Formats: sequence, C-alpha cells, structure tokens
Amino acid sequence: MTNAIADDYRWFEADFAQLAEAYCITMVRGITPVEVLRLLQAEVRGDVMGTRTLNEHAYKTAQVHQGSHGYLGVALLEGWSVMVEPNGYIGTLDGVLSRLSAERTAVSHFRNVNAVDHFNWFENAELRLHFEPLFAYYRDGSAPDSLVTPMREVGFAVEEGGADDLDMVTAATFARAERVTGIRLTPEFLEHAPFIEGLAPIPSG
Repeated sequence: MTNAIADDYRWFEADFAQLAEAYCITMVRGITPVEVLRLLQAEVRGDVMGTRTLNEHAYKTAQVHQGSHGYLGVALLEGWSVMVEPNGYIGTLDGVLSRLSAERTAVSHFRNVNAVDHFNWFENAELRLHFEPLFAYYRDGSAPDSLVTPMREVGFAVEEGGADDLDMVTAATFARAERVTGIRLTPEFLEHAPFIEGLAPIPSG
C-alpha cells in the first residue's frame, strides 16, 4: 500500500480541468483493455493518445448517441486496465463493476458537473466499500470501516460534520484509489497513454 495523499494529485484540477469537471475512472487488475471492452460489450472504435483526445471524441459521440451508449478509453498501466470516461458513469454501475471484478479487483471514482461523486471498491464481484467523497463519513459495502484510517490520512473528513472542499476531495479520491490499487496515475499517463476507444451500451435498470 502506498502513502499517497491529496496533495499528490492537486495537478489534476489544474492540468486537466475539462476532464475534472465530469469524469469516471475505473481501474481493473489483471485484465487487458481488450478484455474490458469485451466484458462491456463495447464496439471498438480505434486507438488514440491521451485523455485530451478522449474528451474531444466523447463530446462528438454524445451528440450522436444521446445517452444510449457511453464513450470510453482503456489503457494498460502496470498490470491494470485504466478506463477513462469523460462525462461518463458506466464505471459506477454495480452490475458493471461486479462483472469487471469477478476474480479480481476493480476500483472506480466519479464526479459530474453537479459535484455528485462516488468511490467504489469491488473484490471478487463483491462491493467492499462505497462512499460519496464529499460525504465520506457515510460509507457502505461489506467492509465500510476497514479503511477509515487511510481515508483520513489521504485527506477525507471521515466524521460527520467535517468540512471538505471539492478540489481537495477530488485529489483525495485519486489518492484513495492509489492506496487500494498501488498504482499512481500521473499527468504523463493521462496526457500520452495509448487508449483503445470503445462505445459501450449503457445498461438499463
């Protein structure tokens, strides 16, 4: 487990402001990007470099599909598939995370333009921990309090009434994901990683 804290990810808001407004990042251990796309029943669209191009393509895709499909990109990082959805949410869905985490680990975090946010940690198709980063004092899952100390260490207010600000909370969410996965996302990765684009149907219900 790493010692990541919120300050390690302050760059995200500053350097990737468009993505930071609304995103979902899902990390899945021991699976290739192609397999992630297969499990999502996604149409493979091609290869792109970096999340700035993903942002552009996501906007164009949204104009055409109007919510029936979600645009995403998946890249490999140290044995984990990293799925990035600009203005998407497929990686927050329990059914999707259960499928992706069968016999493995999956972690996702999400924020939208209305500051609604979620963090999910699944192991072997079981929800271990879910919370809304702005309200980290309320947690659910099979082990909701197992990570309270590291949550506090990364920068969350884990007791009710604690004061959180959105920019800090987003950075702390990245740090929380790193502490679970052991994988650090960097500006260089988000800028230059080769992503496989996909268009996945959004499950109903």
